[in-house]
Amino acid sequence: MSQFMSAATTRVGRAQRSAHSSGGFSKRVRQLGLAMWKHRWIYLITAPTLLYYLVFKYIPLYNAQIAFKEFQPLLGIEGSPWVGLQNLEGFLNSIYFGQLMTNTIFFSGARLVLGMPIAIVLALMLHETRFAFFRNVVQTITYLPHFLSWVIMFGILLMLLSPSDGLVNEIIKSFGGEPIAFLTTPNWFRQIVIGSDIWKETGWSTILYLAALLSISPELYEAAAVDGASRLQRIWNISLPGILPVIVLVTLLRLGNILQGGFTQIFVLYSLPVYSVGDIIDTWVYRSGILDFQFSLATAVGLFKGVIGLTLIMVSNQLAKRFAGRNLY
Repeated sequence: MSQFMSAATTRVGRAQRSAHSSGGFSKRVRQLGLAMWKHRWIYLITAPTLLYYLVFKYIPLYNAQIAFKEFQPLLGIEGSPWVGLQNLEGFLNSIYFGQLMTNTIFFSGARLVLGMPIAIVLALMLHETRFAFFRNVVQTITYLPHFLSWVIMFGILLMLLSPSDGLVNEIIKSFGGEPIAFLTTPNWFRQIVIGSDIWKETGWSTILYLAALLSISPELYEAAAVDGASRLQRIWNISLPGILPVIVLVTLLRLGNILQGGFTQIFVLYSLPVYSVGDIIDTWVYRSGILDFQFSLATAVGLFKGVIGLTLIMVSNQLAKRFAGRNLY
Protein backbone atom coordinates (compact mmCIF):
# COMPACT_ATOMS: atom_id res chain seq x y z
CA MET A 1 0.00 0.00 0.00
CA SER A 2 2.81 2.37 0.91
CA GLN A 3 4.58 1.57 -2.34
CA PHE A 4 1.40 2.34 -4.28
CA MET A 5 0.99 5.71 -2.47
CA SER A 6 4.64 6.55 -3.09
CA ALA A 7 4.36 5.80 -6.82
CA ALA A 8 1.14 7.85 -7.04
CA THR A 9 2.79 10.77 -5.26
CA THR A 10 5.73 10.58 -7.68
CA ARG A 11 3.42 10.62 -10.69
CA VAL A 12 1.50 13.59 -9.30
CA GLY A 13 4.77 15.45 -8.68
CA ARG A 14 5.94 14.78 -12.20
CA ALA A 15 2.63 15.96 -13.62
CA GLN A 16 2.81 19.16 -11.56
CA ARG A 17 6.40 19.85 -12.66
CA SER A 18 5.44 19.16 -16.28
CA ALA A 19 2.48 21.53 -16.04
CA HIS A 20 4.64 24.16 -14.35
CA SER A 21 7.30 23.77 -17.03
CA SER A 22 4.70 23.97 -19.79
CA GLY A 23 3.18 27.03 -18.16
CA GLY A 24 6.61 28.65 -17.87
CA PHE A 25 7.35 27.97 -21.53
CA SER A 26 4.01 29.41 -22.59
CA LYS A 27 4.66 32.48 -20.46
CA ARG A 28 8.05 33.02 -22.09
CA VAL A 29 6.50 32.65 -25.54
CA ARG A 30 3.85 35.26 -24.68
CA GLN A 31 6.51 37.62 -23.34
CA LEU A 32 8.55 37.18 -26.50
CA GLY A 33 5.50 37.86 -28.64
CA LEU A 34 4.66 41.01 -26.66
CA ALA A 35 8.27 42.23 -26.94
CA MET A 36 8.30 41.62 -30.69
CA TRP A 37 5.01 43.45 -31.10
CA LYS A 38 6.30 46.36 -29.01
CA HIS A 39 9.34 46.68 -31.29
CA ARG A 40 7.52 45.59 -34.45
CA TRP A 41 8.79 48.53 -36.52
CA ILE A 42 12.40 47.65 -35.78
CA TYR A 43 11.77 44.05 -36.81
CA LEU A 44 10.00 45.30 -39.95
CA ILE A 45 13.02 47.41 -40.91
CA THR A 46 15.43 44.52 -40.35
CA ALA A 47 13.18 41.97 -42.10
CA PRO A 48 14.59 42.51 -45.65
CA THR A 49 18.16 42.00 -44.39
CA LEU A 50 17.20 38.90 -42.42
CA LEU A 51 15.29 37.56 -45.43
CA TYR A 52 18.30 38.17 -47.68
CA TYR A 53 20.63 36.18 -45.44
CA LEU A 54 18.05 33.44 -45.00
CA VAL A 55 17.47 33.00 -48.75
CA PHE A 56 20.96 33.55 -50.09
CA LYS A 57 23.19 32.45 -47.20
CA TYR A 58 21.54 29.86 -44.96
CA ILE A 59 19.20 27.93 -47.25
CA PRO A 60 22.01 27.32 -49.82
CA LEU A 61 24.04 25.64 -47.06
CA TYR A 62 21.99 22.54 -47.83
CA ASN A 63 23.64 22.38 -51.25
CA ALA A 64 27.11 22.55 -49.69
CA GLN A 65 27.00 18.78 -49.31
CA ILE A 66 28.12 18.46 -52.94
CA ALA A 67 31.61 19.31 -51.65
CA PHE A 68 31.68 15.73 -50.36
CA LYS A 69 30.10 14.21 -53.47
CA GLU A 70 30.94 13.67 -57.09
CA PHE A 71 28.17 15.95 -58.23
CA GLN A 72 26.39 14.95 -61.41
CA PRO A 73 23.60 17.32 -62.53
CA LEU A 74 21.52 14.51 -64.04
CA LEU A 75 21.53 12.63 -60.72
CA GLY A 76 20.92 15.71 -58.60
CA ILE A 77 22.32 16.51 -55.18
CA GLU A 78 20.73 13.55 -53.42
CA GLY A 79 21.60 11.01 -56.12
CA SER A 80 25.24 11.96 -56.61
CA PRO A 81 27.69 9.49 -55.02
CA TRP A 82 29.63 10.35 -51.88
CA VAL A 83 33.40 10.72 -52.21
CA GLY A 84 34.23 12.14 -48.76
CA LEU A 85 37.18 14.54 -48.71
CA GLN A 86 38.40 13.55 -52.16
CA ASN A 87 37.60 16.96 -53.69
CA LEU A 88 39.43 18.84 -50.95
CA GLU A 89 42.38 16.47 -51.12
CA GLY A 90 42.57 17.03 -54.87
CA PHE A 91 42.83 20.77 -54.29
CA LEU A 92 45.38 20.47 -51.47
CA ASN A 93 47.53 18.07 -53.49
CA SER A 94 47.36 20.20 -56.62
CA ILE A 95 50.69 21.50 -57.94
CA TYR A 96 49.09 24.95 -57.93
CA PHE A 97 48.07 24.95 -54.24
CA GLY A 98 51.24 26.56 -52.85
CA GLN A 99 51.31 29.22 -55.55
CA LEU A 100 47.61 30.01 -55.14
CA MET A 101 47.87 30.33 -51.35
CA THR A 102 50.97 32.52 -51.62
CA ASN A 103 49.38 34.88 -54.12
CA THR A 104 46.07 35.07 -52.25
CA ILE A 105 47.62 35.79 -48.87
CA PHE A 106 50.07 38.27 -50.42
CA PHE A 107 47.33 40.37 -52.03
CA SER A 108 45.05 40.30 -48.98
CA GLY A 109 47.90 40.93 -46.55
CA ALA A 110 49.29 43.80 -48.61
CA ARG A 111 45.88 45.46 -48.77
CA LEU A 112 45.58 45.15 -44.99
CA VAL A 113 49.13 46.20 -44.09
CA LEU A 114 49.39 49.07 -46.58
CA GLY A 115 45.80 50.15 -47.17
CA MET A 116 44.66 50.48 -43.57
CA PRO A 117 47.52 52.75 -42.31
CA ILE A 118 47.12 55.00 -45.36
CA ALA A 119 43.38 55.33 -44.69
CA ILE A 120 43.99 56.07 -41.01
CA VAL A 121 46.64 58.71 -41.78
CA LEU A 122 44.38 60.35 -44.36
CA ALA A 123 41.50 60.42 -41.87
CA LEU A 124 43.74 62.02 -39.23
CA MET A 125 44.95 64.64 -41.72
CA LEU A 126 41.40 65.52 -42.76
CA HIS A 127 40.31 65.67 -39.12
CA GLU A 128 43.14 68.02 -38.16
CA THR A 129 42.73 70.49 -41.01
CA ARG A 130 41.02 73.79 -40.18
CA PHE A 131 39.75 74.37 -43.73
CA ALA A 132 36.36 72.69 -44.12
CA PHE A 133 36.23 73.37 -47.87
CA PHE A 134 39.61 71.73 -48.42
CA ARG A 135 38.57 68.73 -46.32
CA ASN A 136 35.35 68.27 -48.28
CA VAL A 137 37.10 68.53 -51.65
CA VAL A 138 39.85 66.05 -50.73
CA GLN A 139 37.39 63.62 -49.21
CA THR A 140 35.16 63.75 -52.28
CA ILE A 141 38.05 63.24 -54.69
CA THR A 142 39.48 60.32 -52.73
CA TYR A 143 36.29 58.31 -52.27
CA LEU A 144 34.84 58.80 -55.76
CA PRO A 145 36.92 55.92 -57.29
CA HIS A 146 35.14 53.53 -54.93
CA PHE A 147 31.97 53.89 -57.02
CA LEU A 148 33.71 52.91 -60.24
CA SER A 149 33.61 49.26 -61.25
CA TRP A 150 36.84 47.39 -61.85
CA VAL A 151 35.99 47.23 -65.55
CA ILE A 152 36.08 51.04 -65.70
CA MET A 153 39.20 51.08 -63.52
CA PHE A 154 40.86 48.68 -65.97
CA GLY A 155 40.11 51.13 -68.80
CA ILE A 156 41.67 53.96 -66.81
CA LEU A 157 44.74 51.86 -65.95
CA LEU A 158 45.07 50.88 -69.60
CA MET A 159 45.09 54.54 -70.59
CA LEU A 160 47.80 55.23 -68.02
CA LEU A 161 49.94 52.09 -68.36
CA SER A 162 49.55 50.93 -71.97
CA PRO A 163 53.01 50.18 -73.43
CA SER A 164 52.07 51.80 -76.75
CA ASP A 165 50.45 55.11 -75.85
CA GLY A 166 49.88 55.08 -72.07
CA LEU A 167 50.58 58.31 -70.20
CA VAL A 168 53.18 56.74 -67.89
CA ASN A 169 55.06 55.09 -70.75
CA GLU A 170 54.96 58.33 -72.74
CA ILE A 171 56.73 60.03 -69.85
CA ILE A 172 59.25 57.18 -69.66
CA LYS A 173 59.94 57.42 -73.39
CA SER A 174 60.34 61.19 -73.18
CA PHE A 175 63.25 60.61 -70.79
CA GLY A 176 64.82 58.09 -73.17
CA GLY A 177 63.58 54.94 -71.45
CA GLU A 178 61.95 51.83 -72.86
CA PRO A 179 58.17 51.34 -72.46
CA ILE A 180 57.08 48.81 -69.84
CA ALA A 181 54.15 46.42 -70.20
CA PHE A 182 53.01 46.88 -66.60
CA LEU A 183 49.89 44.70 -66.79
CA THR A 184 51.57 41.72 -68.49
CA THR A 185 54.95 41.75 -66.72
CA PRO A 186 55.19 39.51 -63.61
CA ASN A 187 57.65 41.87 -61.93
CA TRP A 188 55.15 44.73 -62.06
CA PHE A 189 51.73 43.09 -61.85
CA ARG A 190 51.53 42.76 -58.07
CA GLN A 191 52.49 46.39 -57.54
CA ILE A 192 49.80 47.48 -60.00
CA VAL A 193 47.16 45.38 -58.24
CA ILE A 194 47.99 46.69 -54.75
CA GLY A 195 48.42 50.28 -55.92
CA SER A 196 45.16 50.36 -57.85
CA ASP A 197 43.24 48.82 -54.93
CA ILE A 198 44.62 51.43 -52.51
CA TRP A 199 43.77 54.17 -55.01
CA LYS A 200 40.20 52.89 -55.38
CA GLU A 201 39.31 52.01 -51.77
CA THR A 202 41.37 54.25 -49.46
CA GLY A 203 38.99 57.20 -49.63
CA TRP A 204 36.00 55.01 -48.81
CA SER A 205 37.79 53.43 -45.84
CA THR A 206 38.73 56.92 -44.62
CA ILE A 207 35.06 57.78 -44.10
CA LEU A 208 34.77 55.12 -41.40
CA TYR A 209 37.80 56.35 -39.45
CA LEU A 210 36.83 60.00 -39.92
CA ALA A 211 33.37 59.30 -38.50
CA ALA A 212 34.99 57.65 -35.48
CA LEU A 213 37.26 60.69 -35.01
CA LEU A 214 34.31 63.08 -35.17
CA SER A 215 32.62 61.14 -32.37
CA ILE A 216 35.46 61.97 -29.93
CA SER A 217 34.50 64.75 -27.52
CA PRO A 218 36.14 68.11 -28.43
CA GLU A 219 36.57 68.76 -24.70
CA LEU A 220 39.35 66.16 -24.60
CA TYR A 221 41.33 68.10 -27.21
CA GLU A 222 40.66 71.39 -25.45
CA ALA A 223 41.81 70.02 -22.11
CA ALA A 224 44.95 68.57 -23.69
CA ALA A 225 45.71 71.91 -25.39
CA VAL A 226 45.32 73.75 -22.08
CA ASP A 227 47.78 71.29 -20.52
CA GLY A 228 50.30 72.16 -23.21
CA ALA A 229 50.00 69.03 -25.38
CA SER A 230 51.21 69.48 -28.94
CA ARG A 231 49.07 68.50 -31.93
CA LEU A 232 51.09 65.31 -32.42
CA GLN A 233 50.64 64.39 -28.75
CA ARG A 234 46.91 64.97 -29.02
CA ILE A 235 46.76 62.70 -32.06
CA TRP A 236 48.79 59.98 -30.33
CA ASN A 237 47.02 60.10 -26.95
CA ILE A 238 43.45 61.04 -27.92
CA SER A 239 42.71 60.44 -31.59
CA LEU A 240 44.34 57.04 -32.06
CA PRO A 241 42.98 55.52 -28.79
CA GLY A 242 39.56 56.95 -29.70
CA ILE A 243 39.41 55.08 -33.01
CA LEU A 244 41.13 51.93 -31.73
CA PRO A 245 37.83 49.97 -31.43
CA VAL A 246 37.09 50.71 -35.10
CA ILE A 247 40.62 49.69 -36.13
CA VAL A 248 40.29 46.40 -34.24
CA LEU A 249 36.85 45.72 -35.75
CA VAL A 250 38.02 46.39 -39.31
CA THR A 251 41.14 44.28 -38.81
CA LEU A 252 39.14 41.32 -37.50
CA LEU A 253 36.69 41.48 -40.39
CA ARG A 254 39.47 41.68 -42.96
CA LEU A 255 41.38 38.80 -41.39
CA GLY A 256 38.28 36.67 -41.79
CA ASN A 257 38.32 37.41 -45.53
CA ILE A 258 42.06 37.05 -46.02
CA LEU A 259 41.56 34.17 -48.47
CA GLN A 260 39.27 36.23 -50.72
CA GLY A 261 42.12 37.99 -52.52
CA GLY A 262 39.85 40.26 -54.56
CA PHE A 263 38.42 38.09 -57.33
CA THR A 264 36.84 40.85 -59.43
CA GLN A 265 39.96 42.99 -59.53
CA ILE A 266 42.33 40.13 -60.32
CA PHE A 267 39.97 38.62 -62.89
CA VAL A 268 39.73 41.92 -64.77
CA LEU A 269 43.44 42.79 -64.63
CA TYR A 270 45.29 39.50 -65.01
CA SER A 271 46.21 37.52 -68.13
CA LEU A 272 48.10 34.35 -68.99
CA PRO A 273 51.62 35.88 -68.72
CA VAL A 274 51.05 36.85 -65.05
CA TYR A 275 49.30 33.70 -63.80
CA SER A 276 52.36 32.78 -61.73
CA VAL A 277 52.11 35.96 -59.62
CA GLY A 278 48.45 36.90 -60.09
CA ASP A 279 46.43 33.69 -59.95
CA ILE A 280 44.53 33.39 -56.65
CA ILE A 281 42.25 30.72 -55.21
CA ASP A 282 39.05 32.30 -56.55
CA THR A 283 40.30 32.75 -60.11
CA TRP A 284 41.64 29.18 -60.17
CA VAL A 285 38.32 27.85 -58.88
CA TYR A 286 36.51 29.87 -61.56
CA ARG A 287 38.56 28.26 -64.31
CA SER A 288 38.83 24.75 -62.90
CA GLY A 289 35.56 24.51 -61.00
CA ILE A 290 33.10 26.59 -62.99
CA LEU A 291 34.33 26.63 -66.58
CA ASP A 292 35.23 22.92 -66.41
CA PHE A 293 31.94 22.12 -64.59
CA GLN A 294 33.71 20.78 -61.48
CA PHE A 295 31.07 22.13 -59.12
CA SER A 296 32.04 19.82 -56.27
CA LEU A 297 35.61 21.10 -56.38
CA ALA A 298 34.45 24.72 -56.29
CA THR A 299 32.17 24.03 -53.32
CA ALA A 300 34.91 22.14 -51.43
CA VAL A 301 37.32 25.03 -51.85
CA GLY A 302 34.61 27.45 -50.70
CA LEU A 303 34.09 25.42 -47.52
CA PHE A 304 37.86 25.30 -47.01
CA LYS A 305 38.05 29.09 -47.23
CA GLY A 306 35.10 29.47 -44.87
CA VAL A 307 36.63 27.25 -42.18
CA ILE A 308 39.97 29.05 -42.42
CA GLY A 309 38.25 32.44 -42.24
CA LEU A 310 36.19 31.44 -39.18
CA THR A 311 39.32 30.14 -37.45
CA LEU A 312 41.22 33.34 -38.18
CA ILE A 313 38.40 35.50 -36.83
CA MET A 314 38.20 33.50 -33.60
CA VAL A 315 41.96 33.52 -33.05
CA SER A 316 42.39 37.21 -33.91
CA ASN A 317 39.43 38.09 -31.70
CA GLN A 318 41.07 36.43 -28.71
CA LEU A 319 44.42 38.08 -29.48
CA ALA A 320 42.76 41.49 -29.75
CA LYS A 321 40.98 40.94 -26.43
CA ARG A 322 44.23 39.90 -24.76
CA PHE A 323 46.64 42.51 -26.10
CA ALA A 324 44.43 45.47 -27.06
CA GLY A 325 41.55 45.06 -24.62
CA ARG A 326 39.10 45.27 -27.55
CA ASN A 327 37.29 42.50 -29.34
CA LEU A 328 34.45 41.83 -31.74
CA TYR A 329 32.35 39.58 -29.48
